[in-house]
Amino acid sequence: MDPFKALRVYVGDEGVDARLENITVDDLSPGEVVIRTAWSGVNYKDALAITGTGKILRKSPLVAGIDVAGVVVASEDERFSRDDEVLVTSAGLSETRDGGYAEYARLPAVEVIPVPEGFSMRDTMALGTAGFTAALAVHRMEQNGQTPAMGPVAVSGATGGVGSVAIDLLSGRGYEVHALSSKGDAAGDYLRSLGATEVINPRELELGTRPLEKALWGGAVDSLGGDLLSWFTRTSVYGGNVASIGLAASHKLETTVMPFILRGVNLLGINAVDTPREVREAVWERLAGDLRPRHLDRIVTGEIALDGIAECVQGWIDGSVTGRKLVKL
Repeated sequence: MDPFKALRVYVGDEGVDARLENITVDDLSPGEVVIRTAWSGVNYKDALAITGTGKILRKSPLVAGIDVAGVVVASEDERFSRDDEVLVTSAGLSETRDGGYAEYARLPAVEVIPVPEGFSMRDTMALGTAGFTAALAVHRMEQNGQTPAMGPVAVSGATGGVGSVAIDLLSGRGYEVHALSSKGDAAGDYLRSLGATEVINPRELELGTRPLEKALWGGAVDSLGGDLLSWFTRTSVYGGNVASIGLAASHKLETTVMPFILRGVNLLGINAVDTPREVREAVWERLAGDLRPRHLDRIVTGEIALDGIAECVQGWIDGSVTGRKLVKL
């Protein structure tokens, strides 16, 4: 196979360097399935890796990109045949093994998922790891008894990829969704178009200091961590589920046992990287079924090429990006 382009990240004593290089399949991490890539997406985690703002790569160099969808060109695993359309989200890509920002990818078969019926490869990357994480959060919450009758569900980091998809999925399931965003009126219009009934500026919230505050939420999907996550646990109704999916504000959580033993609040940790294959398949099946997103066309706010990724990722670090950006490979 001829050399092909890849965005490779090097980590050294002087920092992080992301370079567009020509490599071969032999340069890639081992795997049973080789695909010709078609689509990927940009996630907050990708921006952390490429800018060096976060310590994402555990070895260097690695091809960046935690998502990828493409067509199988070779497989040592009988589950996959040439020309199958497949996807991988997260699963250690761009952390411990080469990721999706390349024209070809070599992947471990256990992490490869067939593109669900009714979805295109572009659709799957319009969701990507962000959308899968949002769906996993809703899936876990409902497994744990979450229902629309319990009250509104709060979604923090609402204009990001996870937040946008979570609003779409939850509202489609009949939940009243309150979106937390500090981005102003334009963001409010966007969030309401996805199904949010209320848009709240988190800077205007009075979080309080008591171990338990007035019960406001049936549940929450939180990507920020820190004080806001603590507040969600203290303001959820009896039996409410708070899904913790990120730490964009802080990795710390200061709380007491009161929400958990007096209101039976459930704090659910959402880990998209280590999700077992059977759960991945179940979540993607739901995304193609009862959790099917209704507004992917609104959530996808742009497309970029492989050679444009490194120049644009600072926007995710600054928090200025709305929705999902696709990478056309």
